[in-house]
Amino acid sequence: MTSWKQSILATALSVLILSPGAFAQSAPAANAYGEEAIEFTARSGDSVAAFHGTVTVPENRADPASRMIEVSYIRFPATGENPGSPIVYLSGGPGGSGSGTARGPRFSLFQEMRQHGDVIAFDQRGTGGSTELPRCVSSQPISETQAISDAEYAAAYRRAVEECGVFWREQGVDVTGYTTRESVQDLAALRAHFGAEQISLWGISYGSHLALAALKDIPGQIDRVIIASAEGLDQTVKMPAETDRYFARLQAAIDTQPAARALYPDIAGLMRRVHARFEAEPMLVQVPQENGETLPFLLQRRNLQEFSSGLIADPQYAALLLMLYTQLDAGQSDLAVMLLQRFWSMGEPITLSAMPTAMDLASGIDDERLAEFERQAETGLIGGYLNFPMPQIRGAWDGFDLGAEFREPPRGDTPVLLLTGTLDGRTYPDAQAAAVSGLSHVERIIVRNAGHNLFMTTPEVAEAMHRFMRGEAAASSEIIIDLPDMTANPLDQQG
Repeated sequence: MTSWKQSILATALSVLILSPGAFAQSAPAANAYGEEAIEFTARSGDSVAAFHGTVTVPENRADPASRMIEVSYIRFPATGENPGSPIVYLSGGPGGSGSGTARGPRFSLFQEMRQHGDVIAFDQRGTGGSTELPRCVSSQPISETQAISDAEYAAAYRRAVEECGVFWREQGVDVTGYTTRESVQDLAALRAHFGAEQISLWGISYGSHLALAALKDIPGQIDRVIIASAEGLDQTVKMPAETDRYFARLQAAIDTQPAARALYPDIAGLMRRVHARFEAEPMLVQVPQENGETLPFLLQRRNLQEFSSGLIADPQYAALLLMLYTQLDAGQSDLAVMLLQRFWSMGEPITLSAMPTAMDLASGIDDERLAEFERQAETGLIGGYLNFPMPQIRGAWDGFDLGAEFREPPRGDTPVLLLTGTLDGRTYPDAQAAAVSGLSHVERIIVRNAGHNLFMTTPEVAEAMHRFMRGEAAASSEIIIDLPDMTANPLDQQG
Protein backbone atom coordinates (compact mmCIF):
# COMPACT_ATOMS: atom_id res chain seq x y z
CA MET A 1 0.00 0.00 0.00
CA THR A 2 1.46 3.35 -0.97
CA SER A 3 1.10 6.20 1.52
CA TRP A 4 -2.03 8.33 1.30
CA LYS A 5 0.09 11.46 0.88
CA GLN A 6 1.71 10.08 -2.27
CA SER A 7 -1.47 8.70 -3.85
CA ILE A 8 -3.90 11.53 -3.16
CA LEU A 9 -1.52 14.32 -4.11
CA ALA A 10 -0.41 12.49 -7.22
CA THR A 11 -3.99 11.92 -8.38
CA ALA A 12 -6.33 14.51 -6.93
CA LEU A 13 -3.86 17.37 -7.27
CA SER A 14 -2.66 16.23 -10.71
CA VAL A 15 1.02 15.74 -9.90
CA LEU A 16 2.24 13.54 -12.75
CA ILE A 17 5.73 12.10 -13.15
CA LEU A 18 6.67 11.91 -16.82
CA SER A 19 8.63 8.99 -18.18
CA PRO A 20 11.33 9.64 -20.80
CA GLY A 21 9.27 7.86 -23.44
CA ALA A 22 6.62 10.58 -23.25
CA PHE A 23 8.74 12.96 -25.31
CA ALA A 24 7.93 13.02 -29.01
CA GLN A 25 11.34 13.00 -30.67
CA SER A 26 12.12 14.82 -33.86
CA ALA A 27 15.14 13.98 -35.97
CA PRO A 28 18.17 13.72 -33.65
CA ALA A 29 20.21 16.91 -33.82
CA ALA A 30 22.55 17.51 -30.89
CA ASN A 31 23.33 21.18 -30.22
CA ALA A 32 26.01 22.91 -28.16
CA TYR A 33 24.52 21.50 -24.97
CA GLY A 34 24.28 17.98 -26.37
CA GLU A 35 20.50 18.30 -26.45
CA GLU A 36 18.00 16.81 -28.85
CA ALA A 37 15.21 18.82 -30.41
CA ILE A 38 11.78 17.51 -29.42
CA GLU A 39 8.13 18.37 -29.72
CA PHE A 40 6.89 18.71 -26.17
CA THR A 41 3.19 17.94 -25.78
CA ALA A 42 1.14 18.90 -22.74
CA ARG A 43 -1.75 16.84 -21.45
CA SER A 44 -4.03 19.53 -22.88
CA GLY A 45 -2.80 18.57 -26.35
CA ASP A 46 -0.83 21.80 -26.82
CA SER A 47 2.63 21.30 -28.32
CA VAL A 48 5.75 23.41 -28.48
CA ALA A 49 9.27 22.98 -29.83
CA ALA A 50 11.76 22.33 -27.05
CA PHE A 51 15.02 20.56 -26.23
CA HIS A 52 15.69 17.50 -24.09
CA GLY A 53 19.06 17.21 -22.39
CA THR A 54 20.87 15.48 -19.58
CA VAL A 55 23.75 16.23 -17.23
CA THR A 56 25.91 13.42 -15.84
CA VAL A 57 26.71 13.75 -12.14
CA PRO A 58 28.06 11.52 -9.35
CA GLU A 59 25.36 9.73 -7.40
CA ASN A 60 27.27 10.44 -4.20
CA ARG A 61 29.92 13.14 -4.40
CA ALA A 62 31.40 12.03 -1.07
CA ASP A 63 32.37 8.70 -2.65
CA PRO A 64 35.27 8.89 -5.13
CA ALA A 65 34.11 5.60 -6.63
CA SER A 66 30.48 6.69 -6.97
CA ARG A 67 28.54 5.55 -9.99
CA MET A 68 27.47 8.28 -12.39
CA ILE A 69 23.81 9.08 -12.94
CA GLU A 70 21.92 11.35 -15.31
CA VAL A 71 19.67 14.23 -14.38
CA SER A 72 17.27 15.10 -17.17
CA TYR A 73 15.64 18.36 -18.21
CA ILE A 74 13.46 19.97 -20.86
CA ARG A 75 14.58 23.40 -22.07
CA PHE A 76 12.06 25.84 -23.46
CA PRO A 77 14.16 28.51 -25.23
CA ALA A 78 13.78 32.16 -24.26
CA THR A 79 11.47 34.30 -26.36
CA GLY A 80 12.45 37.76 -25.07
CA GLU A 81 14.88 40.08 -26.81
CA ASN A 82 17.23 40.31 -23.81
CA PRO A 83 16.97 37.00 -21.97
CA GLY A 84 18.23 36.76 -18.43
CA SER A 85 19.59 33.80 -16.52
CA PRO A 86 18.12 30.36 -17.21
CA ILE A 87 15.04 29.79 -15.02
CA VAL A 88 15.07 26.33 -13.42
CA TYR A 89 11.74 24.91 -12.24
CA LEU A 90 11.90 22.80 -9.06
CA SER A 91 8.93 20.50 -8.43
CA GLY A 92 7.47 19.64 -5.08
CA GLY A 93 6.97 16.33 -3.36
CA PRO A 94 9.74 15.42 -2.98
CA GLY A 95 9.34 13.12 -5.96
CA GLY A 96 7.61 15.34 -8.52
CA SER A 97 9.34 16.05 -11.82
CA GLY A 98 9.73 19.33 -13.66
CA SER A 99 8.91 17.74 -17.02
CA GLY A 100 5.77 16.18 -15.58
CA THR A 101 4.66 19.48 -14.10
CA ALA A 102 5.25 21.25 -17.42
CA ARG A 103 2.83 18.87 -19.11
CA GLY A 104 0.04 19.72 -16.67
CA PRO A 105 -2.05 22.79 -15.91
CA ARG A 106 1.06 25.00 -15.51
CA PHE A 107 2.11 24.44 -19.14
CA SER A 108 0.98 27.93 -20.17
CA LEU A 109 2.89 29.52 -17.28
CA PHE A 110 6.06 27.73 -18.34
CA GLN A 111 5.60 29.28 -21.77
CA GLU A 112 4.93 32.74 -20.36
CA MET A 113 8.09 32.63 -18.27
CA ARG A 114 10.17 32.25 -21.44
CA GLN A 115 9.98 36.02 -21.92
CA HIS A 116 12.55 36.29 -19.11
CA GLY A 117 14.99 33.56 -20.18
CA ASP A 118 15.32 29.88 -21.04
CA VAL A 119 12.91 27.90 -18.85
CA ILE A 120 14.27 24.58 -17.63
CA ALA A 121 11.81 21.91 -16.50
CA PHE A 122 14.30 20.08 -14.28
CA ASP A 123 13.87 16.46 -13.26
CA GLN A 124 15.60 16.25 -9.90
CA ARG A 125 17.72 13.15 -9.32
CA GLY A 126 15.61 10.04 -9.14
CA THR A 127 12.54 11.61 -10.82
CA GLY A 128 11.01 11.89 -14.29
CA GLY A 129 13.49 11.26 -17.09
CA SER A 130 16.52 11.17 -14.76
CA THR A 131 18.21 7.86 -13.94
CA GLU A 132 15.39 5.60 -12.81
CA LEU A 133 15.34 4.13 -9.34
CA PRO A 134 13.45 0.87 -8.67
CA ARG A 135 10.39 1.03 -6.47
CA CYS A 136 10.56 -1.17 -3.40
CA VAL A 137 7.65 -3.48 -2.65
CA SER A 138 8.34 -4.43 0.94
CA SER A 139 7.29 -7.57 2.79
CA GLN A 140 5.35 -5.45 5.29
CA PRO A 141 1.58 -5.86 4.89
CA ILE A 142 -0.97 -3.57 6.48
CA SER A 143 -4.16 -5.37 7.41
CA GLU A 144 -7.21 -3.84 5.77
CA THR A 145 -9.68 -5.76 7.92
CA GLN A 146 -8.16 -5.62 11.41
CA ALA A 147 -7.68 -2.59 13.62
CA ILE A 148 -4.07 -1.64 14.29
CA SER A 149 -2.71 1.10 16.50
CA ASP A 150 -0.77 4.17 15.40
CA ALA A 151 2.34 2.68 16.97
CA GLU A 152 1.93 -0.61 15.08
CA TYR A 153 1.33 1.25 11.82
CA ALA A 154 4.44 3.41 12.31
CA ALA A 155 6.52 0.36 13.23
CA ALA A 156 5.47 -1.39 10.02
CA TYR A 157 6.56 1.61 7.95
CA ARG A 158 9.83 1.78 9.82
CA ARG A 159 10.51 -1.89 9.07
CA ALA A 160 9.63 -1.27 5.43
CA VAL A 161 12.07 1.66 5.20
CA GLU A 162 14.83 -0.43 6.75
CA GLU A 163 14.08 -3.29 4.38
CA CYS A 164 13.92 -1.01 1.34
CA GLY A 165 17.23 0.58 2.23
CA VAL A 166 18.82 -2.85 1.94
CA PHE A 167 16.91 -3.55 -1.30
CA TRP A 168 18.07 -0.35 -2.99
CA ARG A 169 21.67 -0.93 -2.03
CA GLU A 170 21.46 -4.46 -3.45
CA GLN A 171 20.15 -2.89 -6.67
CA GLY A 172 23.26 -0.72 -6.88
CA VAL A 173 21.62 2.48 -5.65
CA ASP A 174 23.63 4.57 -3.19
CA VAL A 175 20.66 5.96 -1.25
CA THR A 176 22.93 8.23 0.78
CA GLY A 177 23.37 10.30 -2.38
CA TYR A 178 19.67 11.26 -2.44
CA THR A 179 19.73 14.35 -0.28
CA THR A 180 18.74 17.95 -0.83
CA ARG A 181 22.39 18.99 -0.61
CA GLU A 182 23.33 16.63 -3.45
CA SER A 183 20.47 18.08 -5.49
CA VAL A 184 21.87 21.56 -4.88
CA GLN A 185 25.15 20.42 -6.41
CA ASP A 186 23.16 19.04 -9.36
CA LEU A 187 21.87 22.60 -9.85
CA ALA A 188 25.45 23.85 -9.82
CA ALA A 189 26.33 21.24 -12.45
CA LEU A 190 23.32 22.31 -14.52
CA ARG A 191 24.46 25.95 -14.37
CA ALA A 192 27.93 24.94 -15.53
CA HIS A 193 26.39 22.79 -18.28
CA PHE A 194 24.73 25.90 -19.72
CA GLY A 195 27.84 28.04 -19.25
CA ALA A 196 25.74 30.52 -17.29
CA GLU A 197 27.15 32.73 -14.54
CA GLN A 198 23.95 32.32 -12.57
CA ILE A 199 20.58 30.60 -12.71
CA SER A 200 17.22 31.70 -11.37
CA LEU A 201 15.07 29.26 -9.44
CA TRP A 202 11.29 28.81 -9.52
CA GLY A 203 9.84 26.26 -7.15
CA ILE A 204 6.92 25.17 -5.01
CA SER A 205 6.60 23.19 -1.78
CA TYR A 206 9.60 20.81 -1.58
CA GLY A 207 10.96 22.68 -4.60
CA SER A 208 11.18 25.75 -2.35
CA HIS A 209 13.04 23.63 0.23
CA LEU A 210 15.60 22.84 -2.47
CA ALA A 211 15.75 26.49 -3.56
CA LEU A 212 16.39 27.64 0.02
CA ALA A 213 19.17 25.06 0.35
CA ALA A 214 20.71 26.42 -2.87
CA LEU A 215 20.60 29.96 -1.45
CA LYS A 216 22.56 28.59 1.49
CA ASP A 217 25.10 26.40 -0.31
CA ILE A 218 25.66 28.14 -3.67
CA PRO A 219 24.40 31.71 -3.14
CA GLY A 220 26.72 33.26 -5.72
CA GLN A 221 25.27 31.06 -8.45
CA ILE A 222 21.66 32.14 -7.87
CA ASP A 223 20.25 35.21 -9.63
CA ARG A 224 16.61 35.45 -8.51
CA VAL A 225 14.19 33.05 -6.77
CA ILE A 226 10.42 32.63 -7.00
CA ILE A 227 8.93 30.25 -4.45
CA ALA A 228 5.38 29.38 -3.49
CA SER A 229 4.04 27.38 -0.55
CA ALA A 230 7.46 27.47 1.04
CA GLU A 231 8.87 24.61 3.08
CA GLY A 232 11.74 25.77 5.28
CA LEU A 233 14.90 23.78 5.78
CA ASP A 234 13.66 22.70 9.23
CA GLN A 235 10.07 22.16 8.10
CA THR A 236 10.08 18.72 6.48
CA VAL A 237 7.79 17.85 9.37
CA LYS A 238 5.05 20.44 9.97
CA MET A 239 3.70 21.05 13.44
CA PRO A 240 0.19 19.76 14.32
CA ALA A 241 -0.73 23.03 16.06
CA GLU A 242 -0.12 24.85 12.76
CA THR A 243 -2.52 22.44 11.06
CA ASP A 244 -5.14 23.18 13.71
CA ARG A 245 -4.72 26.92 13.03
CA TYR A 246 -5.24 26.17 9.34
CA PHE A 247 -8.61 24.58 10.18
CA ALA A 248 -9.52 27.74 12.11
CA ARG A 249 -8.74 29.83 9.00
CA LEU A 250 -10.77 27.40 6.90
CA GLN A 251 -13.70 27.80 9.31
CA ALA A 252 -13.48 31.59 9.03
CA ALA A 253 -13.54 31.31 5.23
CA ILE A 254 -16.50 28.92 5.29
CA ASP A 255 -18.39 31.30 7.55
CA THR A 256 -18.40 33.85 4.70
CA GLN A 257 -20.63 31.51 2.65
CA PRO A 258 -24.08 31.15 4.29
CA ALA A 259 -24.83 27.76 2.74
CA ALA A 260 -21.45 26.34 3.72
CA ARG A 261 -21.68 27.82 7.18
CA ALA A 262 -25.04 26.12 7.67
CA LEU A 263 -23.53 22.76 6.66
CA TYR A 264 -20.25 23.13 8.57
CA PRO A 265 -20.75 25.36 11.62
CA ASP A 266 -17.96 23.64 13.60
CA ILE A 267 -15.31 21.85 11.53
CA ALA A 268 -13.08 20.97 14.46
CA GLY A 269 -16.02 19.66 16.49
CA LEU A 270 -17.22 17.55 13.55
CA MET A 271 -13.79 16.02 13.01
CA ARG A 272 -13.18 15.27 16.68
CA ARG A 273 -16.62 13.70 17.01
CA VAL A 274 -16.07 11.42 14.02
CA HIS A 275 -12.54 10.54 15.14
CA ALA A 276 -13.80 9.52 18.58
CA ARG A 277 -16.51 7.35 17.04
CA PHE A 278 -14.11 5.60 14.68
CA GLU A 279 -11.52 5.16 17.42
CA ALA A 280 -14.12 3.34 19.49
CA GLU A 281 -15.73 1.45 16.62
CA PRO A 282 -14.14 1.38 13.13
CA MET A 283 -16.50 0.97 10.17
CA LEU A 284 -16.24 -2.06 7.88
CA VAL A 285 -16.99 -1.03 4.29
CA GLN A 286 -17.04 -2.93 1.01
CA VAL A 287 -14.92 -1.47 -1.80
CA PRO A 288 -15.76 -2.50 -5.40
CA GLN A 289 -12.73 -3.29 -7.59
CA GLU A 290 -12.20 -2.93 -11.34
CA ASN A 291 -12.29 -6.71 -11.77
CA GLY A 292 -15.78 -6.90 -10.27
CA GLU A 293 -14.62 -8.10 -6.86
CA THR A 294 -15.66 -6.37 -3.66
CA LEU A 295 -13.03 -6.18 -0.94
CA PRO A 296 -13.62 -5.41 2.75
CA PHE A 297 -11.85 -2.45 4.33
CA LEU A 298 -11.92 -1.49 7.99
CA LEU A 299 -12.10 2.28 8.05
CA GLN A 300 -10.29 3.57 11.14
CA ARG A 301 -9.65 6.97 12.70
CA ARG A 302 -6.12 6.82 11.30
CA ASN A 303 -7.42 6.48 7.73
CA LEU A 304 -9.52 9.62 8.15
CA GLN A 305 -6.48 11.57 9.30
CA GLU A 306 -4.56 10.28 6.30
CA PHE A 307 -7.40 11.35 3.99
CA SER A 308 -7.27 14.76 5.62
CA SER A 309 -3.53 15.18 5.12
CA GLY A 310 -3.89 15.04 1.35
CA LEU A 311 -7.23 16.75 0.87
CA ILE A 312 -6.46 19.94 2.79
CA ALA A 313 -3.84 21.08 0.27
CA ASP A 314 -6.36 23.28 -1.58
CA PRO A 315 -9.76 24.62 -0.49
CA GLN A 316 -11.78 22.82 -3.18
CA TYR A 317 -10.49 19.49 -1.87
CA ALA A 318 -11.01 20.58 1.72
CA ALA A 319 -14.68 20.90 0.74
CA LEU A 320 -14.60 17.24 -0.28
CA LEU A 321 -13.08 16.36 3.09
CA LEU A 322 -15.89 18.11 4.94
CA MET A 323 -18.47 16.21 2.88
CA LEU A 324 -16.70 12.99 3.85
CA TYR A 325 -16.83 13.76 7.57
CA THR A 326 -20.47 14.86 7.38
CA GLN A 327 -21.44 11.60 5.69
CA LEU A 328 -19.50 9.51 8.20
CA ASP A 329 -21.05 11.46 11.06
CA ALA A 330 -24.44 10.37 9.68
CA GLY A 331 -23.29 6.75 9.39
CA GLN A 332 -22.95 6.88 5.60
CA SER A 333 -19.87 5.57 3.77
CA ASP A 334 -20.54 6.26 0.06
CA LEU A 335 -17.92 8.99 -0.29
CA ALA A 336 -15.36 7.09 1.77
CA VAL A 337 -15.78 4.06 -0.48
CA MET A 338 -15.45 6.22 -3.59
CA LEU A 339 -12.19 7.73 -2.27
CA LEU A 340 -10.83 4.29 -1.47
CA GLN A 341 -11.74 3.13 -4.99
CA ARG A 342 -9.99 6.05 -6.63
CA PHE A 343 -6.92 6.55 -4.49
CA TRP A 344 -6.14 3.46 -2.42
CA SER A 345 -4.20 0.43 -3.64
CA MET A 346 -6.02 -2.45 -2.01
CA GLY A 347 -4.08 -5.51 -0.97
CA GLU A 348 -0.60 -4.06 -1.53
CA PRO A 349 2.17 -4.25 1.06
CA ILE A 350 3.96 -1.02 1.92
CA THR A 351 5.61 0.23 -1.28
CA LEU A 352 8.19 3.01 -1.29
CA SER A 353 10.05 5.22 -3.77
CA ALA A 354 13.73 5.84 -3.09
CA MET A 355 13.99 9.55 -3.84
CA PRO A 356 11.23 10.95 -1.56
CA THR A 357 12.04 8.48 1.20
CA ALA A 358 15.71 9.42 1.23
CA MET A 359 15.19 13.16 0.79
CA ASP A 360 12.80 13.43 3.73
CA LEU A 361 14.92 11.22 5.96
CA ALA A 362 18.01 13.29 5.21
CA SER A 363 16.38 16.70 5.73
CA GLY A 364 15.08 15.29 9.00
CA ILE A 365 13.99 16.92 12.23
CA ASP A 366 15.88 17.97 15.37
CA ASP A 367 15.27 16.42 18.79
CA GLU A 368 13.60 19.50 20.26
CA ARG A 369 11.22 19.95 17.34
CA LEU A 370 10.42 16.22 17.36
CA ALA A 371 9.52 16.33 21.05
CA GLU A 372 7.20 19.29 20.45
CA PHE A 373 5.70 17.57 17.42
CA GLU A 374 4.90 14.48 19.46
CA ARG A 375 3.33 16.60 22.22
CA GLN A 376 1.12 18.47 19.74
CA ALA A 377 0.19 15.32 17.81
CA GLU A 378 -1.55 13.88 20.87
CA THR A 379 -4.38 16.41 20.52
CA GLY A 380 -4.00 17.74 16.94
CA LEU A 381 -6.87 17.19 14.53
CA ILE A 382 -4.69 15.20 12.12
CA GLY A 383 -2.43 13.82 14.82
CA GLY A 384 0.94 12.82 13.40
CA TYR A 385 -0.22 12.14 9.84
CA LEU A 386 0.30 15.33 7.82
CA ASN A 387 3.78 14.25 6.67
CA PHE A 388 3.56 10.55 7.45
CA PRO A 389 5.71 8.47 7.45
CA MET A 390 7.88 11.31 8.74
CA PRO A 391 8.86 11.77 11.48
CA GLN A 392 7.92 8.22 12.47
CA ILE A 393 10.71 6.74 10.31
CA ARG A 394 13.37 9.17 11.53
CA GLY A 395 16.69 7.36 12.06
CA ALA A 396 15.60 4.23 10.20
CA TRP A 397 18.87 4.44 8.23
CA ASP A 398 21.43 4.87 10.99
CA GLY A 399 23.29 8.18 10.76
CA PHE A 400 21.48 9.33 7.61
CA ASP A 401 20.64 12.94 8.47
CA LEU A 402 22.01 16.21 7.12
CA GLY A 403 22.16 17.63 10.62
CA ALA A 404 21.16 20.76 12.51
CA GLU A 405 23.43 23.05 10.49
CA PHE A 406 21.61 22.14 7.29
CA ARG A 407 18.29 23.02 8.91
CA GLU A 408 19.40 26.56 9.81
CA PRO A 409 17.66 29.10 7.52
CA PRO A 410 19.64 30.67 4.68
CA ARG A 411 20.92 34.23 4.88
CA GLY A 412 21.75 36.70 2.14
CA ASP A 413 20.39 39.39 -0.15
CA THR A 414 19.38 37.41 -3.26
CA PRO A 415 16.01 38.76 -4.52
CA VAL A 416 13.24 36.33 -3.53
CA LEU A 417 9.51 36.42 -4.30
CA LEU A 418 7.43 34.37 -1.86
CA LEU A 419 3.80 33.58 -2.73
CA THR A 420 1.67 32.33 0.17
CA GLY A 421 -1.91 31.05 0.09
CA THR A 422 -3.99 31.72 3.19
CA LEU A 423 -5.86 28.40 2.81
CA ASP A 424 -2.81 26.23 2.19
CA GLY A 425 -3.25 23.14 4.36
CA ARG A 426 0.22 21.73 3.69
CA THR A 427 2.56 24.68 4.34
CA TYR A 428 1.43 27.50 6.57
CA PRO A 429 1.73 31.32 6.39
CA ASP A 430 3.67 31.87 9.62
CA ALA A 431 6.01 28.96 8.91
CA GLN A 432 6.62 30.25 5.38
CA ALA A 433 7.60 33.65 6.77
CA ALA A 434 10.00 31.93 9.19
CA ALA A 435 11.53 29.94 6.33
CA VAL A 436 12.81 33.16 4.67
CA SER A 437 13.44 35.14 7.86
CA GLY A 438 17.21 35.19 7.32
CA LEU A 439 16.94 36.70 3.83
CA SER A 440 17.04 40.49 3.48
CA HIS A 441 15.53 40.96 0.00
CA VAL A 442 12.20 39.11 0.16
CA GLU A 443 9.04 40.33 -1.51
CA ARG A 444 6.06 38.49 -0.02
CA ILE A 445 2.63 38.38 -1.62
CA ILE A 446 -0.31 36.87 0.22
CA VAL A 447 -2.85 35.17 -2.06
CA ARG A 448 -6.04 35.27 -0.03
CA ASN A 449 -8.28 32.17 -0.35
CA ALA A 450 -5.62 30.27 -2.33
CA GLY A 451 -4.28 26.92 -1.24
CA HIS A 452 -1.02 25.07 -1.81
CA ASN A 453 -1.17 24.89 -5.61
CA LEU A 454 -1.65 28.59 -6.24
CA PHE A 455 0.24 29.38 -9.46
CA MET A 456 -2.80 29.01 -11.73
CA THR A 457 -5.48 30.40 -9.40
CA THR A 458 -5.51 33.84 -11.04
CA PRO A 459 -3.58 35.67 -13.80
CA GLU A 460 -2.51 38.15 -11.10
CA VAL A 461 -0.08 35.55 -9.74
CA ALA A 462 1.67 35.28 -13.12
CA GLU A 463 1.73 39.07 -13.47
CA ALA A 464 3.37 39.37 -10.03
CA MET A 465 6.00 36.85 -11.14
CA HIS A 466 6.68 38.78 -14.35
CA ARG A 467 7.05 42.07 -12.47
CA PHE A 468 9.51 40.41 -10.10
CA MET A 469 11.56 38.95 -12.94
CA ARG A 470 11.71 42.39 -14.57
CA GLY A 471 12.98 43.87 -11.32
CA GLU A 472 9.81 45.92 -10.80
CA ALA A 473 8.08 46.48 -7.48
CA ALA A 474 4.96 44.43 -6.75
CA ALA A 475 1.65 46.06 -7.63
CA SER A 476 0.32 44.93 -4.24
CA SER A 477 1.36 42.77 -1.30
CA GLU A 478 -1.99 40.95 -1.49
CA ILE A 479 -3.96 39.20 -4.20
CA ILE A 480 -7.56 38.24 -3.44
CA ILE A 481 -9.25 35.40 -5.29
CA ASP A 482 -12.77 34.05 -4.94
CA LEU A 483 -13.27 31.29 -2.43
CA PRO A 484 -14.58 28.19 -4.23
CA ASP A 485 -18.07 27.01 -3.38
CA MET A 486 -17.40 25.03 -0.23
CA THR A 487 -20.58 23.02 -0.70
CA ALA A 488 -19.50 21.69 -4.14
CA ASN A 489 -17.91 18.30 -4.82
CA PRO A 490 -14.73 18.93 -6.87
CA LEU A 491 -14.76 15.38 -8.21
CA ASP A 492 -18.15 16.07 -9.78
CA GLN A 493 -16.67 19.17 -11.41
CA GLN A 494 -13.83 17.07 -12.84
CA GLY A 495 -16.36 14.82 -14.53
